Amino acid sequence: MSAAQLLNPKAESRRRGEALRVNISAGEGLQQVLASNLGPLGTLKMLVDGSGQIKLTKDGSVLLREMQIQNPTAVMIARAATAQDDICGDGTTSVVLMVGELLKQADRYISEGLHPRVITDGYEIAKNEALKFLDEFKMQREVDRELLLSVARTSLSTKLNSTLAEQLTPAIADAVLAIYQPPAKPDLHMVEIMTMQHRTAADTQLIKGLALDHGARHPDMPKRVENAYILTLNVSLEYEKSEINSGFFYSSAEQREKLVESERRFVDEKLRKIVELKKQVCGNDPKKNFVIINQKGIDPMSLDVLVKNGILALRRAKRRNMERLQLVCGGTAQNSVDDLTPDVLGWAGLVYEHQLGEEKYTFIEEVKDPKSVTLLIKGPNAHTITQVKDAVRDGLRSVYNMIVDGCVVPGGGAFQVACAAHLSSESFRRQVKGKPWNGVAAFADALLVIPKTLAANSGHDIQDALATLQDEQAEGNVVGLNLITGEPMDPVQEGVYDSFRVLRNSIASSSGIASNLLLCDEMLKARQMGKGDQPGGD
Repeated sequence: MSAAQLLNPKAESRRRGEALRVNISAGEGLQQVLASNLGPLGTLKMLVDGSGQIKLTKDGSVLLREMQIQNPTAVMIARAATAQDDICGDGTTSVVLMVGELLKQADRYISEGLHPRVITDGYEIAKNEALKFLDEFKMQREVDRELLLSVARTSLSTKLNSTLAEQLTPAIADAVLAIYQPPAKPDLHMVEIMTMQHRTAADTQLIKGLALDHGARHPDMPKRVENAYILTLNVSLEYEKSEINSGFFYSSAEQREKLVESERRFVDEKLRKIVELKKQVCGNDPKKNFVIINQKGIDPMSLDVLVKNGILALRRAKRRNMERLQLVCGGTAQNSVDDLTPDVLGWAGLVYEHQLGEEKYTFIEEVKDPKSVTLLIKGPNAHTITQVKDAVRDGLRSVYNMIVDGCVVPGGGAFQVACAAHLSSESFRRQVKGKPWNGVAAFADALLVIPKTLAANSGHDIQDALATLQDEQAEGNVVGLNLITGEPMDPVQEGVYDSFRVLRNSIASSSGIASNLLLCDEMLKARQMGKGDQPGGD
């Protein structure tokens, strides 16, 4: 900065105005990129990386994480918006639209000479009032499958086409219901998401059990067993080298044979105990079967012994699958074959192997009370599978939010229209004195960006759709926008719901981001700061 600039207040004022203009432009630019994605009828974006990999998505979180953004202000907005997705599981696009619109509305007043601090004061008042209004506007609901279906459908339809969203909705709702053990919160980690490049996305299915990504390692083992007792093992059924350096020395072939025989006898003793347990629980009943799933190895000779006794055995199962297996089938994992009793066994109605190309999968189904389930996502290609996987994660989170919050909010822009009307009402106007009212008015106008964008993406006239919604709202009706007809609708009757926590966080975070950007009047290039250079460093 030159001395002339320091002495020239007009130059300083212009420079500060330019910094504000950069921030507002960045917010509006990011808003324009993501606006066309909002809602069930939003468009897709194609992401192409340096190696030519392609991803088609309309998920705001995926776009903001993977887009190359150069502008530092836009990067800041993108990071804050993706944090919203991490916290709530949805609402990324809404945050970006709200931030862009809050900056755009503020620009109108700033251009007329209003100071940004006055506008941010108004934003703070409006934010607090909007959050209070949201608490009153929400609808308390008990956990009900039909309601969860509506919540999941609303979330999925904004990420996938309507046909696919409709087919996946029951799987999402049933997956969360299966693991839900009131009064505890559902643990979404108990829903295993597994992918298989096979057939179409419509073949995605919920397995109330477990899917293992490998099969039996012996050609003569049964491929399908019913009424199966399941033994979960973490025992090596093969010869293992000792963990310390050791050696065995022999001087003749006979000594070597004795050594091998003694090693084999050690493993055979373990197998004998397992076979005894199998005979104890199954007897000679051909309708009862026995399955071993082992975290460690089983050598070919051990596999032969198990086959002769009609036992299906899988080896080297992943640790996370071993943990889930006990939640799915019951039973207790065993680290030793000593003192095996029937009460350590789990049970499954059906265990079968499915071969896809060279890959083998083992499915454990028809269990009594699964506390963990598997969502098997299928698709003809990698980018379809990725798109469905992202949507399924958001769908699961939306159902989780409803269960934890115990409430929903009417969707289709209903809350935004109602909240904007409340903030603009004469009764609230009397509570806000002086200039900050301009900030409140700007916030109320900014809220309407959501119904406006929904109308625009659906191909309807924005002003007509908004005017009709506001007229209905003025008569005391809770109305959202019917995206097909462009007419007002009753969101509760249509089953269109937003998540309470998503709306709450999006209002709070978008207001905070916009206020910080409006109060930033200069952009300075910083040097690389080490730990000692930061405030509070040594």
